[in-house]
Amino acid sequence: MPATSKTMVYVSNADSRQISVLELDAQLGELRPVETVAVTGTAMPMAISPDKRHLHVSLRSQPFSVSTFAIDRQSGKLGLLSTVPLPDNMAYVATDRTGRFLLSASYSGDKIAINPIDAQGIVGAEPVQVVQTRKHAHAILSDRANKHVFASNLGGDILLQYKFDATTGRVTPNEQPFVETKKGAGPRHFVFSPDDRFAYLVNELDGTLNAYRFDTAKGTLAEIGSVSIVPAGFQGGAPSAAELRIAPNGRFIYASERTSNTITAFRIDGTNGALAPAGHFATETQPRGFNIDPSGRFLVAAGQKSDSATLYAIDAESGALTELKRYPLGKNPNWVEIIDLP
Repeated sequence: MPATSKTMVYVSNADSRQISVLELDAQLGELRPVETVAVTGTAMPMAISPDKRHLHVSLRSQPFSVSTFAIDRQSGKLGLLSTVPLPDNMAYVATDRTGRFLLSASYSGDKIAINPIDAQGIVGAEPVQVVQTRKHAHAILSDRANKHVFASNLGGDILLQYKFDATTGRVTPNEQPFVETKKGAGPRHFVFSPDDRFAYLVNELDGTLNAYRFDTAKGTLAEIGSVSIVPAGFQGGAPSAAELRIAPNGRFIYASERTSNTITAFRIDGTNGALAPAGHFATETQPRGFNIDPSGRFLVAAGQKSDSATLYAIDAESGALTELKRYPLGKNPNWVEIIDLP
């Protein structure tokens, strides 16, 4: 990594309506506060553009909208560019792989939407498309080839599969329009492996993690297996799985569980995508959001009820997390994005 580069951490704080901006010092293994930026609504999911020049923040209070910030290339500080309406209360936002479209999913509105993004990084107020789904759409992502889009439906126990036109930004149902999860599983967040050969889906309601083979040509998923992320013997209540992140090298995957306040690690078999347990780690209270830095050496986890975040070192061989330090944040921190700046 060049000596001039910076690793920036952005955390949305829902109830204090602000974004915490921090810098990760990899040499010292610590976070340094840079600034706190106010937003006009309940800040929750965020997405960073592929060129790392813009941060999009979904505001989940009325009026439902998205604020776009320019990311200063030297300091990592944020400058507000625009706030425009979204079709509903969006629980998840992501850009397509070109950064020309904002994909969003509405839990309360049972829909997904696609909005254009212009050359300046600003989201257009008129959506390209709004699609009704089964109950509680929760996450939406395109594959790395940008030819297919997927959306989880927590209340419908399916993962929707679409063909994606990267020119128009519109989706059409794939020949196999969805894959089903176990009934009552509650599919929530999902990720693709760095080589796009596999996908992984965390199920909120039964605390499981599903592994899938991904057919890049057809844009369809086939389940490999499912594992529990809940610590063995835990009796503290019903599962409430939340976030899912994969290491940049594709060797480990991590999932957070809010009832036991843990992050569970799994080793990924690079040949078949199967998962092997790599440990449960106590973390912040109600860990809704966490992320891994681009080097794969650090993990930052935020606690919705602790109003703080913990920085962990990741063991390169075992995937184990070692707590380094806790940091106070705003109220109800829930989403974490981490990028390197040149």
